[in-house]
Amino acid sequence: MSFSAVFAQMVAAVGRVTVAVRRMTDGDPTPAWGQAPAIPAAKPQGAIPTLKMPTARGWKDGHLPTVAPGLKVNVFAAKLEHPRWLCVLPNGDVLVAESSSVTRKAKNVWDYAQVATMKRAAAMGVSANRITLLRDADGDGVAEVRHTFLENLNQPFGMALVGDTFYVGNTDGLVAFPYEAGATRITAPGRRICDFKPGGHWTRSLLVSPDEKKLYVGVGSMTNIADNGMAEEEGRAAIHVIDLATEERRIFATGLRNAVGMAWEPVTGALWTVVNERDGLGDETPPDYLTSVVDGGFYGWPYCYWDRIVDDRVPQDAAKVAGAIKPDYALGGHTASLGLCWLPEGTLPGFPAGMAIGQHGSWNRSILSGYKLVFIPFTDGHPSGPPRDILSGFLSPDEKVSYGRPVGVHLGPDGSVLMVDDVGDVVFRVTGA
Repeated sequence: MSFSAVFAQMVAAVGRVTVAVRRMTDGDPTPAWGQAPAIPAAKPQGAIPTLKMPTARGWKDGHLPTVAPGLKVNVFAAKLEHPRWLCVLPNGDVLVAESSSVTRKAKNVWDYAQVATMKRAAAMGVSANRITLLRDADGDGVAEVRHTFLENLNQPFGMALVGDTFYVGNTDGLVAFPYEAGATRITAPGRRICDFKPGGHWTRSLLVSPDEKKLYVGVGSMTNIADNGMAEEEGRAAIHVIDLATEERRIFATGLRNAVGMAWEPVTGALWTVVNERDGLGDETPPDYLTSVVDGGFYGWPYCYWDRIVDDRVPQDAAKVAGAIKPDYALGGHTASLGLCWLPEGTLPGFPAGMAIGQHGSWNRSILSGYKLVFIPFTDGHPSGPPRDILSGFLSPDEKVSYGRPVGVHLGPDGSVLMVDDVGDVVFRVTGA
């Protein structure tokens, strides 16, 4: 038997023991959700943290996610290559960014285990580096037209159209392309607007301001808790804003370990984002979160989390901790909340206005979390109730298999809700039953 096979068996055994021990000692903690979550005290996991991910299977033989009562789900498009993010053009065309974490050479035993696990879970591999255009020309809720819209990109993620300029958030920078209405392919070369340091959290989400004068970019941290020092994290764990007229860039908010999905809340006009918090402190510690974001705000990373709870693993900055802003709404520990979309009241029958969140799912906890499309109701510009599932059933009951993993969420051109699944390689469409 090869070394890699033996090592894989050893890692699996260690993982099973770790999970069993943690279940006996920690129990099944109450999920840390809402505006006043019960966050367990930190229990640092040490040099070998919990590593648990299901094996990727995908959807077979007509199997679909479980949908909330009163709703229905169908496959809008299938046989994509690790779809991650969505953009809907004014003519109704749906763009899908197909990209992935790139398999890397392991640096140590723990890294080897992590890479092997991520590959088995379809969370790492060869990136397609492509944007695909989907068109539902006959209006039946299924895209029957497909074109390669852009290719030879570098881990594309966020997309935005402003006037006749199409922006792509590659992992290493923002690129602008000329766009003609109705075009099914862009062949003109792109123009680089600014650079971003690749590596670590690689996604670059984009959000256009309501007046279309600014573009916001989410840039995640390089490491878990600034493991290699803050110099390496310069410009990371932040939301940047770019003036589209001058193309000048500045940092809008910091201390956001990995802010991915962004959306505008229409009552107050505030920018909201979902953030993936740090690993290695326990199943529910700390929770990922949904929060409004203010210009110049600092949200704690890496020094503290939630309401200024200090992370003792990090060299401290008391002034930073004192100025940290408490997030608005906890989303559970390690749910990997990525997608974010504002749903006006009436978008889905029985659902008020609020935010839909694609939860990609955990790897750093003994009992898996996330793996859902959830909804948070809003009243007067703020979260106002417990979460509700829109789509679930992405995991097998024994947590050994994932049929899919939710990522980006977007309003469809017909008023439906579209959600990409990068394990099932599909785009799902949710409407009233």
